[in-house]
Amino acid sequence: MNQKILTLLKGDLGRLLVLVGIFLFFAILVPEGRFARIGNVESILVQSSVVALAAIGATLVIVSAGIDLSVGSVIALTVVVIGKVLEDVESPGLLLPVFAVLMGVVVATVCGGVNGVMVTRLGMVPFVVTLSTMQIFRGAASGLARESNIYTSRTWINGMMDPVAGNADRSWMLMPPAVWLTLFCAVAVMLLLRYSRLGRHMVAVGSNEETARLCGVPVKRVKCWVYLLAGLFAGLAGMLQFSYLNMGAPTTAQGYELRVIAAVVIGGGSLRGGEGTIAGTLIGALIIGVLFVGCSQMRWENWLQTVVTGCIIAIAVLVDRLRHRQGERHH
Repeated sequence: MNQKILTLLKGDLGRLLVLVGIFLFFAILVPEGRFARIGNVESILVQSSVVALAAIGATLVIVSAGIDLSVGSVIALTVVVIGKVLEDVESPGLLLPVFAVLMGVVVATVCGGVNGVMVTRLGMVPFVVTLSTMQIFRGAASGLARESNIYTSRTWINGMMDPVAGNADRSWMLMPPAVWLTLFCAVAVMLLLRYSRLGRHMVAVGSNEETARLCGVPVKRVKCWVYLLAGLFAGLAGMLQFSYLNMGAPTTAQGYELRVIAAVVIGGGSLRGGEGTIAGTLIGALIIGVLFVGCSQMRWENWLQTVVTGCIIAIAVLVDRLRHRQGERHH
C-alpha cells in the first residue's frame, strides 16, 4: 500500500500537490488576500494558457526525444502575421480576423514542418536545427513587421483573453475562451497519445528509436508529424498572445521557449524521451504561472523570479534523473 502511495506522489498527483502548495504559499504571503481572489485565479489561468498551449506541442516533441527551441519565435511570427492581415482595417468584422488567425496558424505549422524536414531529411540534430530556426523565425517576424509594432483595431480575437469574473454578459462561460481552448486541445492530444497509432509511435520513437524502426515504425514520418503539431500548437498560442497584446509585436514571447520546456519538464516529461503526460504539462504550466504572478504581487525583483523558476526546473530535472537511476537499479 505504501508503495502505491509513493508511486502516486511521484506522478501527476505529486505535481498537483506541489502546485497547491505554491499557491497556498503566495495566498498566505500576498497582503489582503488578493492572491486567492477569483479574479486573480482567472488571471493566472489566462496567462498560463499561452505557455500551456505551446507546451502541449512541446510535450509531443520531448516525448519523441526531440527538442524545440524555436517555439517563442514561432509565437512572435504568428502574432506579426495576424497583425499584418488586420493592419489599417478599422472595422475588420468577423471573417477577416478568422482569415488572419488561419494565416497565422498555417505559417506556424509550416515553421514546424521546416523543423521536421531539417531533422528528418537532412539528419540534423534537433537542438541545432531549432536553435538556428529560432533566429530565422524571429528575424522573419521583425522583417515582416519592419522592426516595429503593428497596431490593429479590436476584434473578437481580443475577447479570447477577456475575464469572465464580474462580467454578467460572459458569466455563462465560467472561464475565458482561452482556457477552454487550452483544455480542448489538451484532451484531444491526450486521446491522440493514448488511443491513436501515431501517439503510440511517438512514445515508441522516444523510448528507443532503433527498436521502433526495427518494429516497422516510420520514424521519419512520425518525427515530421511531431514538429508539425508543435508548430500548430505554437500558432494557437500565438493567437492567444495576439489576443493579450492587441498588436503585432515582433519582440514578444522572448524566452518563452524556456518557459515551455520548463512546463513539460516540471510536468514529468523526460528530456531522454519516451515519457511525458499532457496533464503533467498543464500542471507544470500552472506552476510557472502561479510563480510569475505570485512573485509579481510580492513585488520581488525580476532576477529573483528568474532564479526561483530556474531552481524549480533544476529540481524537476534532478528528480527525473533520480527516477531513471532507481529504475535502472531495479532492472
